[in-house]
Amino acid sequence: MLDAFHNIRFPLSVSLGARGGPIRRTEIVTLSSGHEKRIARWAGSRRRFNAGLGVKCPSDAEEVVAFFEAREGQRFSFRWRDPFDHRSAPAGQAITATDQALGVGDGAQTVFEIYKTYPSGSETYQRRILLPLADSVLVSLDGVALTPGSAYTVDDQAGTVTFTTPPPSGGVLTCGFIFDIPARFESDELVMSVAATGTDFPDIPIVEVLS
Repeated sequence: MLDAFHNIRFPLSVSLGARGGPIRRTEIVTLSSGHEKRIARWAGSRRRFNAGLGVKCPSDAEEVVAFFEAREGQRFSFRWRDPFDHRSAPAGQAITATDQALGVGDGAQTVFEIYKTYPSGSETYQRRILLPLADSVLVSLDGVALTPGSAYTVDDQAGTVTFTTPPPSGGVLTCGFIFDIPARFESDELVMSVAATGTDFPDIPIVEVLS
């Protein structure tokens, strides 16, 4: 479970206008021969955004200030909608219950963690999804859609699917979903201006919280 977390989403109209994306931490050591050694300091990526670009009018600014005060600056994390990556399906395609792998049944396990896989060539990156939208999660067993509520439930603050009965051994589980990420303000200072109406954008740095 996330520590010091408020289960509320940053104003959606503002976050969808944000600029940012994934970052990684790689140390590059150049040897005397000129060759490089590259060392990944983080196991995965982390998202960082500037939400200021989404502030288009005074009412947006007021909403962000209220949200900042209620979160006590950096103290409490919250739900954030990544404008570029918040669906299990490719852009332009409908979400289906077969979008992403969920696991394989063993006849005993009932709780499965939700992941999103990013394939590129022969390599893939698997990302843990902690904050799915519960009512968006579709699940299938061997390609057959299951009924939410009766066949499974979703924990939208842990990113897990719990089955009413253990899926059978060898049963292939897949799922589709919309998701948020846990994030926080990256500063305890929020600098706004009366010109924040579309011509003079404030800086509102937001960073993903890893768990």
